[in-house]
Amino acid sequence: MAIDHLDGRIIVLLAREPRIGVLEMSRRLGVARGTVQARLDRLQSNGVIRGFGPEVDPAALGYPVTAFATLQIRQGQGADVRAHLATVPEVLELHTTTGSGDMLCRLVARSNADLQRVIDLVVGFDGIVRASTAIVMENPVPLRIIPLVEQAGQQEAARERT
Repeated sequence: MAIDHLDGRIIVLLAREPRIGVLEMSRRLGVARGTVQARLDRLQSNGVIRGFGPEVDPAALGYPVTAFATLQIRQGQGADVRAHLATVPEVLELHTTTGSGDMLCRLVARSNADLQRVIDLVVGFDGIVRASTAIVMENPVPLRIIPLVEQAGQQEAARERT
């Protein structure tokens, strides 16, 4: 779904101030409240905005160690492996990938020693053949979406001008 400049401004404002109300958004953006609400509803129904939950820092919850594990799985075991990994709370994300591995997991742990426990939980499933793990040292560019939103809104605005 393409977003326009107003959609982008709504998303940026909401990302910067997640507790802002629709009325205040409409005032700051200079558009009608109904317009903001309709745009938010459309952005949600089209899957652009997936949620409004709090952003939680695993380190603040006592999980300061982050690692990525590349998993090789037995052919035909993908669904079972996904179901297994969904039961491990320390698995924050799972992606299926191309290349040398089949899946990439983002894991957290309470310490480096606890990471071994988490890895043992992950790989202790028959459908996982091999795992290669890399511990994160630093996260200089945390997950960010706003630059993409701003670029998409600007590109759409430029298309509308031509």
